[in-house]
Amino acid sequence: MATYAPQELAVALKDGLLSFPVTPFTGDGELDEERYREHIDWQSSFRIGGLFAAGGTGEGFSLTPEESARVVRLAVESAAGRTPVLGSAGGNTAQAIQNARAAEAAGAEGLLLLPPYLTEADQDGLLEHASAICAATSLGVIVYNRGNAVYSAQTVARLAERHPNFIGFKDGKGDIEQLTRVYAANGDRLFYLGGLPTAETFALPLLQLGMSTYSSAMYNFVPEFALAFYRDVRNLDHAAVTEKLSQFVLPYVDIRDRAKGYGVSIVKGGMKAIGRDMGSVRAPLQDLTDRDLKDLAALIDTAGIR
Repeated sequence: MATYAPQELAVALKDGLLSFPVTPFTGDGELDEERYREHIDWQSSFRIGGLFAAGGTGEGFSLTPEESARVVRLAVESAAGRTPVLGSAGGNTAQAIQNARAAEAAGAEGLLLLPPYLTEADQDGLLEHASAICAATSLGVIVYNRGNAVYSAQTVARLAERHPNFIGFKDGKGDIEQLTRVYAANGDRLFYLGGLPTAETFALPLLQLGMSTYSSAMYNFVPEFALAFYRDVRNLDHAAVTEKLSQFVLPYVDIRDRAKGYGVSIVKGGMKAIGRDMGSVRAPLQDLTDRDLKDLAALIDTAGIR
């Protein structure tokens, strides 16, 4: 049973850095439970707002429903109450409901609703899809505004009116006008988090739009740097943010942009570079090339943040 009521969870998450742990796989592509437990234990040892299991960086899109449920349960057990653990729900409505119920049964504190991949959807369809998932669980639900699930301000407001357990809006699109409209229509009824790839790049300007936190993928392998960056953002320390962007974040993005799908691969590359190998990514993603991994390791060393 969840420790936090939905609105209590929103309060707990909105003022802390959030992250999505990678999911380790064995050489034959199976879930590596022992390494995952070790990773969650390490990630939970720092002061962080929350961990989202089986999400995008955790390759949730490649997990079977059974694997996703297992990953969430392992994360809850390994975090051991030190930080809230949230599950993820994706795919068609029936599958997302299955994910939601399994996450709740596993002891997750909340849920991130991922886009219903492939099919296009208009606002009424998105409303009913998200509404069905909210109705299927007592957990606090956060929608992910990305891809084919771009929620209008009015749709977000209708969801908030229908479902008290709808608590958050994560943005992976970066449309400033849309974000302004969503915040203006919903205000403090929700909390807002940045979810663009390598969210540190956008964290400071999006703070001005009400996004008090964001999901940090690089927290997986450089947690102290990621937490220091978040503190600088919240303190509105432009000079410190700019220095860290130049020192590490922007060169990191340059490596990430060398191949499609590297947004996840580079995080597993970072884990390998610091000596905490989490295995390969699952197809259709591809691992960093030897050259890209070498460049990433050199960047980490040069920046002095290993």
